[in-house]
Amino acid sequence: MKRTLKNGKSLQFIYTGHTKAEYHTPGNAILGNTDGAPPVAEKTITVDDLLISSAFVYELDETLAHYELRGEISKKIGYALAQKYDRLIFRAIARGARAASPITKANFVEPGGTQIRVGANNQASDAYVSASLINAFYDAAAALDEKGVSSDGRVGVLNPRQYYELIQAVGSNGLVNRDEQGDSLQKGNGIIEIAGIKIYKSMNIPFFSSYGTKYGSASATNPGVTDPGNTGSFVAEAVEDAANDVTGINNEYGEETEFANSCGLIFQKEGAGVVESIGPQVQVTSGDVSVIYQGDVILGRLAMGADYLNPAACVELVAGAAAGSSGNAAF
Repeated sequence: MKRTLKNGKSLQFIYTGHTKAEYHTPGNAILGNTDGAPPVAEKTITVDDLLISSAFVYELDETLAHYELRGEISKKIGYALAQKYDRLIFRAIARGARAASPITKANFVEPGGTQIRVGANNQASDAYVSASLINAFYDAAAALDEKGVSSDGRVGVLNPRQYYELIQAVGSNGLVNRDEQGDSLQKGNGIIEIAGIKIYKSMNIPFFSSYGTKYGSASATNPGVTDPGNTGSFVAEAVEDAANDVTGINNEYGEETEFANSCGLIFQKEGAGVVESIGPQVQVTSGDVSVIYQGDVILGRLAMGADYLNPAACVELVAGAAAGSSGNAAF
């Protein structure tokens, strides 16, 4: 759920709980249910400080280059901004899966988030077992149904290796999509959805304290995938501290230690909210500045914030530990 902020630095989102039906007694005034329902609560999401990414382009370098430089740099700046908030939004959803509902009125407590364990072992490698992933998706769908979450807009996000493990299981583990077989299957289109949950792959989800993937020896916090080599500095980046006491961050996205067993997310569109005051923009210096420095600064900027909204719409997949064993999960 996204809202654009025009004035101020935060927005409130409302929660309303259930109410009950009751019979009317003839002659009695109707002044609302006697139990005071429905209960109401609110969630405030604050815009984080201005997020920027910039690069200086020297005019002589542009003149001597055999390629168009500014467009490529602008694209990389846009990727950096988008990646940062993709990661923070996913972290907010993971935290929502561990949270209780803000509706806490006696006898009217609403459902909270859900953590689901992939597999039954104490090994992170369960995260790559297709049969265990499929079971987790069906468990998640059932939990969302039971908690009254709409089936409209449900999605799941896995890392690429998990996604391709599911594709290999098409036709053998009940994931038959007859419209996507043969060549289409090999292109990575074999899995569209499980239990009504549309599936995507991303390298930005928290995955065993890293982003997207993790290499190394198998353990309770490492699925044991061999590093393919030459992965550079930006593959399997470690999850950083993004608590609200970090400079520039005004919402709570969690500390780096909070995602040691996280391995996937399933959520519905009510699960998270985003407040945006400045959409993605690119600014370029010109005029006297260009003359003085013989080049231009290309600046990308974005001002937004995110947090979970309805915890019942958030599901976190965990492996290598029992659900709730290392987090503050509410079930």
